[in-house]
Amino acid sequence: MLFIEPRFFVFFAIVFALYWSLRRNDHRKIVLLVASYIFYGAWDPRFTLLLAFSTLFDFGAGLAMADARDQRRRHLIIAISVTVNLALLFTFKYFNFFADSFVGLLHTAGIEANPATVRLILPVGISFYTFQSLSYTLDIYRGHLRARRSLLDYATFVGFFPQLVAGPIVRAYDFLPQLDELKRFSAVPVRATLILFFFGYVKKACVSDNLAPYVDAVFSHPGDYTGASVMAATVLYAIQIYCDFSGYTDMAIATAKLLGFDLTVNFRHPYFSTSISDFWRRWHISLSSWLRDYLYIPLGGNRGGRLAGYRNLLITMVLGGLWHGASWNFVIWGTLHGGALILHKEYARWRPAFLTGHAAYQAGAMLLTFWWVCLAWIFFRAASLPVAIRLAHDFVTLGGSGTGDITPWAVGVILGLALLHGIEARRLVSGALLTLRRPSFYALAGAAAGVVLAFTPIAYRPFIYFQF
Repeated sequence: MLFIEPRFFVFFAIVFALYWSLRRNDHRKIVLLVASYIFYGAWDPRFTLLLAFSTLFDFGAGLAMADARDQRRRHLIIAISVTVNLALLFTFKYFNFFADSFVGLLHTAGIEANPATVRLILPVGISFYTFQSLSYTLDIYRGHLRARRSLLDYATFVGFFPQLVAGPIVRAYDFLPQLDELKRFSAVPVRATLILFFFGYVKKACVSDNLAPYVDAVFSHPGDYTGASVMAATVLYAIQIYCDFSGYTDMAIATAKLLGFDLTVNFRHPYFSTSISDFWRRWHISLSSWLRDYLYIPLGGNRGGRLAGYRNLLITMVLGGLWHGASWNFVIWGTLHGGALILHKEYARWRPAFLTGHAAYQAGAMLLTFWWVCLAWIFFRAASLPVAIRLAHDFVTLGGSGTGDITPWAVGVILGLALLHGIEARRLVSGALLTLRRPSFYALAGAAAGVVLAFTPIAYRPFIYFQF
């Protein structure tokens, strides 16, 4: 069930009406929990069994740690929790990679096997709710959080449908306290929330989905296009994935807010970053902060000196790449970002201070950062490593051998969307909309919805991050 499908609006209208009509907080939580399992089961009812297992297991692990009498027992429980969670993630996320490799090995040995017989279906959003559930037990182990005694509360936290399948990754210490209070609809900023959802819808349905066919064409057959077209398609993909993912996040945050819940911000206009470090403070913030708190710092952070810190940073980014899937492309993507972070930290040690405030320097740093991010996106998006290398070569050298050319219209689209992105960053449109009187606001909203529907493709595309 996608946020841009008509059936979601029907589903949410029912949930919204039931939720706010109830007076008791526990009854509202039950509605949210049942709705979350219906929402998740709409893809495949079998997925709910895995979600329920993960929920029950980590809820029990949290209680066991809370009741443990000695530190040794706590060590054992957290070790089991980490092992089970990572085993689930590894099995469903990486089994097919190794199964395909095994089938290929058998083929080399002259033994034929059908890969379909050994493949597993990847449950939607398993990476997100596994990290979310795992952070709960880790925070209890560290003493940052007390275990919840209410299974209803914990199950609602793990399964909360607005952010269940593609984040943002929510921390238990941020979300669980919100379940303790009875929400009041009068506290919901309805107009600001509707604007946020509308902008998210436009990003996904009108921008990302309409750019996708052109990106797909170039990335599928790079040899048919000029080098300039490869560069244009790569920039279009950077726009596509940002609008797709941040659009989902905007709609998730808005949906949660209409039910009275606050979710963490996940994007802060990352393509305006002036360094790769700045980019990772703005892009997929809930994942980058999770990797920092539960991987980079436990590895030692920068406590062992500069070189040890760089080693830990590179390991973190490579594993962050592998979080997206078992592929050399993702390893290279993570390595490119990890290497760039290390280079930037070294550069920042001797960079003259007066440069940082210079407008021309800031503009150049922004363009260089965006260029590197786009280069890395090639490995993230390409179907195979050879295709990625071909695309990267043409992107860097502008030396494509084909004659296909998408640049005449792509440049105009890119510049136009960049202008709109800058306007959005300054909240000029949303700020003006909030100043309108209520009748004018809702009349304009209805007209805008009609225009947006005209630009919405008939065929819905799943959100890109559903595959992770």
